[in-house]
Parts: sequence; C-alpha cells; structure tokens
Amino acid sequence: MEIFEIEDLTFTYPGKESPAIRNINIKISKGEFVLICGESGSGKSTLLRNMKSALAPNGEKSGRILFGGCSIEEIDPCVQAAKIGYVLQDPYAQTVTDKVWHELAFGLENLGEDTKKIRLRTAETASFFGIQQWFDKDVDQLSGGQRQLMNLAAVMTLQPEVIILDEPTGQLDAIAAEDFIGVLKKINRELGTTVIMTEHRLEEAMAVSDRVIVMDEGRIISDDMPAATGMILERMKHPMFDAMPAPVRCYAEVCGDNKRKRYIRCKETVSTCPVDVREGRTWLEGMFENRKPHTTSLPEKERNPQGKKVVEVKDVWFRYDRYSEDVLKGLSLEVNEGELYCMVGGNGAGKTTALSVISGIKSPYRGTVKIKGKKLSDYRKKEIFNGLMGVLPQNPKSIFVENSVKKDLLEALAADESTAEEKEKKIRKTAEITEIEKLLDCHPYDISGGEQQKAALAKVLLKDPEILILDEPTKGFDGRYKKQFAEILKRLTDMGKTVIMVSHDIEFCSRYGDRCAMFFNGNIIVSDAPRRFFSGNSFYTTSANRMSRNVFENAVTSEDVIKLIEINEDEADFDIDDVENDPKPFEEEQSGFLEDNIKNNEKVDAVNEIRRGDEANVRSENRKIKTLLCDILLMAAAAATLVAGYLLIGNQRYMIVCVMLILYSMAFFAVNFERRKPKAREIVLLAVLTAAAVAARAAFFMVPNFKPMLAIVIIAAAALGKEAGFMTGALSAFVSNMFFGQGPWTPWQMAGMALAGYIAGALFHRCADKLGESRLLKWALVIFGGAAAFFLYGAVVDMWTILMMTEKPSLETALVVYTAAVPFNIVHAAATMIFILLLAVPVTEKIARARKKYGEV
Repeated sequence: MEIFEIEDLTFTYPGKESPAIRNINIKISKGEFVLICGESGSGKSTLLRNMKSALAPNGEKSGRILFGGCSIEEIDPCVQAAKIGYVLQDPYAQTVTDKVWHELAFGLENLGEDTKKIRLRTAETASFFGIQQWFDKDVDQLSGGQRQLMNLAAVMTLQPEVIILDEPTGQLDAIAAEDFIGVLKKINRELGTTVIMTEHRLEEAMAVSDRVIVMDEGRIISDDMPAATGMILERMKHPMFDAMPAPVRCYAEVCGDNKRKRYIRCKETVSTCPVDVREGRTWLEGMFENRKPHTTSLPEKERNPQGKKVVEVKDVWFRYDRYSEDVLKGLSLEVNEGELYCMVGGNGAGKTTALSVISGIKSPYRGTVKIKGKKLSDYRKKEIFNGLMGVLPQNPKSIFVENSVKKDLLEALAADESTAEEKEKKIRKTAEITEIEKLLDCHPYDISGGEQQKAALAKVLLKDPEILILDEPTKGFDGRYKKQFAEILKRLTDMGKTVIMVSHDIEFCSRYGDRCAMFFNGNIIVSDAPRRFFSGNSFYTTSANRMSRNVFENAVTSEDVIKLIEINEDEADFDIDDVENDPKPFEEEQSGFLEDNIKNNEKVDAVNEIRRGDEANVRSENRKIKTLLCDILLMAAAAATLVAGYLLIGNQRYMIVCVMLILYSMAFFAVNFERRKPKAREIVLLAVLTAAAVAARAAFFMVPNFKPMLAIVIIAAAALGKEAGFMTGALSAFVSNMFFGQGPWTPWQMAGMALAGYIAGALFHRCADKLGESRLLKWALVIFGGAAAFFLYGAVVDMWTILMMTEKPSLETALVVYTAAVPFNIVHAAATMIFILLLAVPVTEKIARARKKYGEV
C-alpha cells in the first residue's frame, strides 16, 4: 500500500520563471527506504518540503500529494506532526530546548500527551537509540553526530509512519555519518518506518536503500534499484555518476557498455552491480581469483615536496575559558607555499578551533603561530584579512551582511581602490568561476546550503588572499561541482596560494589534497601524502581503499582501482568467440520510465494557467469589498465597546473590554484568510513582532514615556497591513501591561495602539517595500509616527483620564488634562520618531523577505 502518492507535482517559487520541480510522479510504499539524490538546485529539498504542509515553501503549486490516500493539505497539522517526521540538514537548527530528555519529550508535550505516556515514550526511545548515558546532558555539550542522533530520536518519540530527512549527514564526519545511516537502517528494518532521504554522500546511504530516485533540473531522470541506478547514469553520461559509491563507479567503468569481455568476468563474480564495500570486495577479489595481479600499487605524487614554509604552528595550547578543558594540546604543523593541506578527523577533535587560531580569530595561551616567518601577533587585523588570509567559516551564513549576494560581494571589495566598473568585472568573473551568476540578486539566506557555500567562497576569493583557510568547504556540493571546486583550488595553488582546509569529505581530500593530516584529541597524530595516509588507515579511509586493500596496496580512489585493474588486465585470457553469442550486457527490457517521464514533463497546460489567473482576479475584487465592510463594522464595534465599558462597567471589570478588543483584532486578522486556516509561520511572525514590541518597552522602562513600542507597531503595520497593525497594537499593549500593571487604562491603551497600527497599515502598506529607496517616504512614516503618538495614542489614553478620573467630565477638565499631558506626549512622539528612523528600513526588509519566502500574511 502506498503511503505517499505524488501526482503531476509542479512548484514554482515567487518571482521565478521556471519551476523548481516539474511534473513529479512518485509512489512510495509503506516500509520503503527511498533515497533521493541529484545535483545542487535539482529540486530535492523543495520536493521534500512539499511533503509536509507546515514546511511547504511559498509559491505556485499544481498537482497533488496524497498521504495515506488523503490530500496532504486536508490532513490536520497535529496529525501530520505525529505521522510525518522531518529531520533537517543542520543539527543545530532543530533543537529547541536545553536538555536531551526535554528535547525528546517536547513534541509529545505539544501534542498534549499525558505525563505517564511521555515518560514511557522518551525512556523507550532513549533505550532504542542507545543514548541513556547522555539522556540528562545539556544539548550544548553534544557533538554534531550526537545532536543529529538526538534530533532523530526526538522525531521518533512521536512514532511517525514516515520520516523525511534532508541531507542529515551533511555536517557529520565519515564515521558519525555511517553510524547515523546504520540507525536509519535499524528504524526501517525493525520498526517498518518508511524513510525518505536526500543525500549528497551516497557511499553509505545507497547501500541501505530500496530505491534511488535521481533528480535533474526539477525532473526525475531515474527511479530504480540501487544496483541499476549507477549503470543508468553511466550510460547517460550524467554528472551524477561521479557521486555514485566507489564500487558502483569501478564496476561501471570496468564492466559497463562496450567492455563486453570484462563484463563476462564481472558476471562470473557478481550477478549485479556492487553497491557497498562488501559486494565490491567480492567482485574485485573474484576478478583476480585465478591470477595474482602483477602490479598492486601506484607511485605517490609528490606535488610540492620542498616548498617555502608559509604557516608554522608550534606547541599551541588553547582552551575557551580558564577552567575548561584544553581543546588544542600541543598542536604543531607546517604548511608549505602552494600546498593544499587537508585536516580530517571526528567531530569535536579541535579542527575548527585550530583554524581559528591559525587565522588569528582565537589566541592561544601557549605556543606560537607564524605566518610567512612572522609571528601572527605582530600582524594587524587589517593586514590579516585584507589580502593575507581569507577565511571561509563552517557556517557560511556568518559572513553574509547584506540583503543580496551581489551586495555582499561588493562589500568584500569595500577596501579595494578599483573603479566601480573594475569591481563589477571582478564580481562577474568570480561569479562565473563559482557558478553563482543566477544567485546575485537573491538574499544569501534564501538559497540552498550548497549555493550558500558557493557564494561565501566567491566572497573569500574576491579579496585574493595569499592563504585560504577553509572549514568544510565542500559541504552541500554535488559531485560535479566538487570537481569544479578542485579546479579552482588547483589554479590557486599553482599561483603560489596556500590552502588549509578542514573536511569530513575524505573522498575529496584523498583525490585532490597534497597532504592529509589526522586530527585527534587536540593534536595532529600523523600527516602524509594521500595514498600513504589513507592506505594506512583501517576505519578513517575511503570506501575504494576498504574495498580493494586485499588486492591492491595503496588504491584510495575509484580512479586508482580502475587504473590498477586496467594495468593488470590480460586480454589473452579471453576468446572473442566465447562471447560472440552472449547477450549484450544491460539490454534487458526497460520500463521506458525515463523516456515517458521526459515526454510528460514537456506538456504545458496554458488554458489552466489563464483560467487560474481569471479566477484569482475575481476573488481579489470580492475580497477587497468584503474586507472594507468588515473593517467598518469591527471599528464601530470596538468604539462601541469602549463607550459601553465606560457607561455600563466603569473601572470595575475592564478586563471584559480588553478581551473584546483582542477578539476584534483576531476578527480583523481572520478576514484575511477567508476560508483557509492561517499557517503557523504566519501566526509566529505576528507573535514575534508583538514580543519584540513588549521587550522594547521593557528595555526602556526606566525612561518615562520614552518607549519604542508604538514605533514597532507602526513598522509592523506598514510591512504587513492594517489588520496586522491593529492586532499587534492591541496585543502589545495588553501583554506589556502584564509586566507593568493592568488596570482600567489598559483597554484605552490597547485601542490607541490598535488604531495607530490600523491607520499606519492603511496609509503605508502598499509602499513599504520602497522605504529603503525613498527618503521622502521614510520621513513621511517618521512624521506620521510622531503625529500618531501625540495626537492619536495620546488623545485616546488621555480620554481615559478625563472620563474615568473625574466626577463630571467637562471641556475645562479636558483642556487641563490634555495640557498637563503635553510634555509626556512630546517625549513619546520623539521616541517613536527616533525608533522609526532607526528601525523602519531594516525591519521592513526582514519582514518582506519572510513574506516572500514563507507567504503573504
């Protein structure tokens, strides 16, 4: 029975002409382990996010997704949360609590399960995953591998029917990644849970999968068993073939099409293409079962044996604070000019800390670091980061400071004295080299992880540093771009640049590094040329080496294995007559899946597009009329409630009026959603703005009337509209008074804030996206803020004083109250204007990006 059915799914992001995924048709059965792979930007993550409504991206979607026979949009969010688990790529992006046990219990608490059931589930899950020893630990004390395992365990406490994982091993070292995939296999085999996973690292994942789906430019180009996938890609000459596991690449290259005599020998040892190390070893040993290879090793390439020393680290010790354990323990290393020096090792070994010390970001308490013969401490910071060193951090987001990739690249050239035309030329050239031409106008936070790596690399390369410090630079790269990246590094090292990189990608290090070093327990245990380094390891080595070590001595890459097989190939062992009548390999009857899929993908239904556009226009007009009528009725109701509260309730039961105003604000908000439920992310955005307004008032509580709360309400209204402004204003006043004192004045403060927010949204919402470009518009918003604080909010709140604090309100009393309040209202108006001037542009830009990424509010 199918648990997921995807029919003709096409999805296009806002502002994009071409769909991210198109005409996707997949059926996934219960209990299957499905691996989805493809190059960066092929649509893998977009497909996965559409399979869970709470994470579905904003954009235009056609087709349908069925879960258990029901449309995914019609399934209750709580049911989805329980039945569809989702694990993100970044282990640090999914944790929400401080303790491991609480992280496991958090999902069950949110679903309203009773305490007894929560305790049982968390204990059971901890035992299944073997995490009892760190069950009570702080989450911050966990390594990357442990944290990702905890994320998976937290999802599994809900006992989902399917778990979806988006590159879960992307930030784990080789051994931790293998352990994590082993846990997934255990979940799939022992619990029967369906697993759907995207991955760039296919060595372990492909071996445990039942199906492999390959995507390219938003389409499915292959959907078959793991053993057949590599052969399909090899025949297509597709770049994804380079990402296949080493046994697959070796078998396909040696025994593929046009290699019929070798194919006969291959078929004698294994019946299908080997996928994992065990199968690859069986095939390779069978190839040489009756004859011993006469050549078993390849010469080591000494690419830079006697280069000039550029980086010298001697007996360096470092700890993060005085009483913590040492992270670096007597670290010593030397790196030569023009060398690509790769450091590998487990999570938490100290590799990233070592890079921070080498680049001068951290200072050791003992030992010396020399750059080009000069102590690092003798360099000024400006010298280090403007031409001497370029640092690519493990999290590329940390170096982005602008709202577009192009602006970020221009920022990297801020100290460059070149002309604007020359800077533009440099950016174009670097963008072309790093393949980010199409990303220049995108926000750096809105692109995929692999694309962020490319953009960050481009920013580092623009400064043309002599020494590159790279922390996990290949994270998120597909196989094709890894080759391109290696070409970039080769070009730089040929120019005399020095590259020091930390990586979990041992395949990349073994193939392209000049020297590799094993980092363990705060120090380098051994460093050597790649073949000698990896062929001497038993666990921390490549799958090609593990597969071939019983036959060849120092083969560490699939290319090494293929070359040694070809050297040892003895054509005399075969008689061409023996294979003339043998059927050609891989000409079995094919399903025609690829051809049919491509034909179906090329169909475009223009009539439906026009119809959808016409219907959208009609709905838009009807919605405007409906919204206007509702606004009039709700504003009248709010005013009537205040008057009724004064006449009928007085000061005694003011909370009734407060609750009524909150309900009116919710009604304003609900009108925007017509017949659909608001998404959690839309409610969260308003909640965050309300919380920001409350926190801002608390931050300035010691200065009478000098508070930024109204400024934030006005900015929120300009960015999100009058309904959001009304709601943010009413809730901000109500919630903040929980800290500063509730009273009969609360309804009037709520009304004043809500009215100011409503009017700000009505006047400025349509032009809020131009605040950063137009000084006139920004100053208009500033002036409105001052006027709203003085004449609107001040007048409404002072009205409470007139009506509630005097026995017989009169014109004379009103004049006295308003005159006495002028100094306070002036201070409030000035504060509102100042904070709008400071916050309007950055806050509206961030809200606009959130709306574009997650949908209109």
